[in-house]
Amino acid sequence: VQLQASGGGLVQAGGSLRLSCAASGFTLEYYTIGWFRQAPGKEREGVACFLSKHTRGANSYYVDSVKGRFTISRDDAENTAYLQMNNLSSEDTAVYYCAVPYGNSWCDESITVAEDGTWGQGTQVTVSS
Repeated sequence: VQLQASGGGLVQAGGSLRLSCAASGFTLEYYTIGWFRQAPGKEREGVACFLSKHTRGANSYYVDSVKGRFTISRDDAENTAYLQMNNLSSEDTAVYYCAVPYGNSWCDESITVAEDGTWGQGTQVTVSS
């Protein structure tokens, strides 16, 4: 059971990046997946989450600071989740992690940072101003 995050890099403010999170050893659509980030000197925060396929109601949530700029999605054929990030700013500079914490309750308007479950290795996103 593994998550492999990729797609980070250096981008100018206003630019875009797409992060990928490839799952192996399990079928991603049956689990709720989230993207988290940790900037230097700050606590890890939830950025976006996408509920498992059979969950009723809204299927995604975002932290207020990225609403309208970031989009989380899942490609079931590729068993991969994505985070499309547009109009990036220096405030978005951080190490980004994808994770599948246990259960679904952590994925709501507050996107709780759960330390359990399966986590990817992190990918660095640096936005230059």
